[in-house]
Amino acid sequence: MLNEPASSIHDRRPQPAADESVAPIPGVSPQLDAVRVAVMQVMAIEAERTPESLRPEENSGGAIILMMHEPELLVRFDGRLTVESEAAYATLEATCKPLDMTPVLREAAGKHLIYIVNGRAKPGQRGWTWNLILFIATLISVLYVGTLMAINEIGFENPFRAMVLAQDPWSEIWRGIPYAASILLILGAHELGHYFAARRRHVAVTLPYFLPFPWGMFGTFGAFIQLREPMRSRKVLFEIGAAGPLAGLIFAVPILLIGLATSPTGPIPFGPSLIEGNSLLYAVSKRLIFGEWLPSAHLDVYLNSLAWAGWTGLFVTGLNLLPIGQLDGGHVLYALIGERAKQSYLPVIVLLTALTLFTSGGMLLILVLLILFGRAHAVPLDNVTRLDPRRRLYAVATLVIFAIVFVPMPLTVRESAGLFDFSPSAWAGAVAVGLLLVRRLRR
Repeated sequence: MLNEPASSIHDRRPQPAADESVAPIPGVSPQLDAVRVAVMQVMAIEAERTPESLRPEENSGGAIILMMHEPELLVRFDGRLTVESEAAYATLEATCKPLDMTPVLREAAGKHLIYIVNGRAKPGQRGWTWNLILFIATLISVLYVGTLMAINEIGFENPFRAMVLAQDPWSEIWRGIPYAASILLILGAHELGHYFAARRRHVAVTLPYFLPFPWGMFGTFGAFIQLREPMRSRKVLFEIGAAGPLAGLIFAVPILLIGLATSPTGPIPFGPSLIEGNSLLYAVSKRLIFGEWLPSAHLDVYLNSLAWAGWTGLFVTGLNLLPIGQLDGGHVLYALIGERAKQSYLPVIVLLTALTLFTSGGMLLILVLLILFGRAHAVPLDNVTRLDPRRRLYAVATLVIFAIVFVPMPLTVRESAGLFDFSPSAWAGAVAVGLLLVRRLRR
């Protein structure tokens, strides 16, 4: 779930210190005067500052990120709220919306800051042509990859027939339906979870964009939706961020269990072979179905297309729940602890770097993308109101889900039989990062 490219309001010119007087700014419009009256209803104003009176360092800690073209900061009020922050923001919003203004609520250095911005995010209508084209392309892509998987499964019992079918896989494209339907159901549920949660909160979003990749092991690069306006509060941020991975898991887990129950087990071949990595949930699922931890010294499960779709669903969910940046886990963590969520960037990057260097390198592309884009967070308009106890519990539960579905070593090359791929060292690193984040949460 990505934000639409946004504009930032910063004071870019060095200015003298602001006058701490709370006297009204001369020459202001009646509209801004009405906003001042609303602010006085919810705040004990200590200072009223124009953009020209703000020093860069004063504004840097409370930079305003809005999905607007050329937003204009009108005034900033400093002081202490006299009513509960959520009610305060509702009062400001009710006054500003008819005036085509946007209130932004921040907290810095023990004070509350109310920014009044001229204009509001006005996302225009977007067609669904590209959404449909990309979905059709992804459908063809996953059908093709699913067909190759089905032919490979036939090869376990009848290698000659598999060789014949592999000569023209497009004529056997129907064999890819189980995998295509499963993976699109999981990815579609994930993105529609975001979509409907956003629509329920009256946040403008696009329809899902699916990304085809017929040359890979999954047939797709996944899918995403795009937020087209800022979210009002941390509650909205949490609900939209968590809805996607939780909706995807509702389908991924049953598909995985059905796939495992219908997948054969067999001896581990000698020589190099590519194996999928374990998450805690995946390892326990195999233990429940087969009665032992797999892979064992001499036995492993050979995943059919349903099981592979389920494993892929868990893998994608784990990646999305990484507590960093604009990933779903980053949204959940920011909603839970606010600006302190930015402190998770370095531990997560260090862990992923270690996994990339000391494993097969399967996380390299993800690591590069997170280094480039992992620092930015989706900051709500009201960044002062905390989550209520019920949502805090759900947020912590969502981060626990991340811990049990994350795959530290997605794909590894096994050089010989007898390796139990539970990655103790990788999990030790994951646990260390988890404990660090828990420590941050308790501060």
